[in-house]
Amino acid sequence: MRQLRVALTAFFALDGFVFAGWVVRIPDIKDQTGASPSALGVALLGVSAGAVVTMTLTGRLCQRFGNHPVTLAAGVLLAVSVALPPHTHSAAALGAVLLVFGTAFGAINVAANSAAVDLVAALGRPVMPSFHAAFSLGGMLGAGLGGLVAGQLSAARHLALLAGLGLVIAAVAGRALLAAGVPARPAAGAEPAAGTGAAGAMRGRVRWLVVVLGFVALCTTYGEGALADWSALHLRESLDASTGVAAAGYSVFALAMTVGRLTGSAMLQRLGQARALIAGGATAAAGMLLASLAPTVGLALTGFVITGLGLANVFPITIGQAGALAGPRGVAAASTLGYGGMLAGPVAIGFLAEWFSLATALTTVALLSAVAAVTAYGLRRTVQPGV
Repeated sequence: MRQLRVALTAFFALDGFVFAGWVVRIPDIKDQTGASPSALGVALLGVSAGAVVTMTLTGRLCQRFGNHPVTLAAGVLLAVSVALPPHTHSAAALGAVLLVFGTAFGAINVAANSAAVDLVAALGRPVMPSFHAAFSLGGMLGAGLGGLVAGQLSAARHLALLAGLGLVIAAVAGRALLAAGVPARPAAGAEPAAGTGAAGAMRGRVRWLVVVLGFVALCTTYGEGALADWSALHLRESLDASTGVAAAGYSVFALAMTVGRLTGSAMLQRLGQARALIAGGATAAAGMLLASLAPTVGLALTGFVITGLGLANVFPITIGQAGALAGPRGVAAASTLGYGGMLAGPVAIGFLAEWFSLATALTTVALLSAVAAVTAYGLRRTVQPGV
């Protein structure tokens, strides 16, 4: 169990590390391809398109070949594909390469989360947040390292080294992952026989629950996507913060999310899954209301911290619950919906900011977080406590 947990943690960290390393080199890739802002935006959709399309397919692959082999294959593809963007010289070529990268990113998210759901069920303890904390820590490390080497190494050399390191991590962790085997789940209660009306009703109920869990994930990842793109601009334009202080907006939010996930398992053991979902959504709603309407920079930063702590464990809980209900396909469905929120957030905030104001637009993050809390309250009797 310990070997399997360490190996899975390594794959979650690899995911965040590689993705963040790519993100910090986007300006260099833009200059290299000569792409206009609009052309670059279309090319970057390759990551999203590849991820969303692949997530559903990955659920089926996991059921056929197993979560662990698919996790390893996706990790290898992610590491290899991150080295490709610096070798493109047009927006079209970049978009095609990013489609491959997005495919790997979507696949490893579904496969690794599905494997984590199995391990959590076998352990009988709510340790899912620890895996997502590894993703956050990997992202912080990847972004920090990328910033340090950006002035010394070209994008091609940096991402090639990143790919090499990623392959080493995937090889070592993958060997341990395959050797550990699939953990045995605790015995479940009797289920209705296949082909009966009760079985059909049960499947329908499970599908409905997975969709609702995905909706809760969407409501909260909307905020993650919105803050990634708009927090700095809000501090600078709405509150006249300096460039350096404005940049701290997303940093404190990301740090708060990491801290929240590192302490998430203990929090879940104390509150339980259902109350943690409700509290997370409500806390994020209060924090974002403060951040968007605060009259001072200090209060806005405090609001970002509260929002990060509130959102930290909502996505891990919903994905874990979906996986416990429907296996890899449940993880795939909930992840796809959740990822949709991350894509929709920045776009929606942009339109709303143009029609009203940026501060007003950001209050929709608070609104959707509150909707997530209310929805989670409605699900409180169906959430499994030990996931």
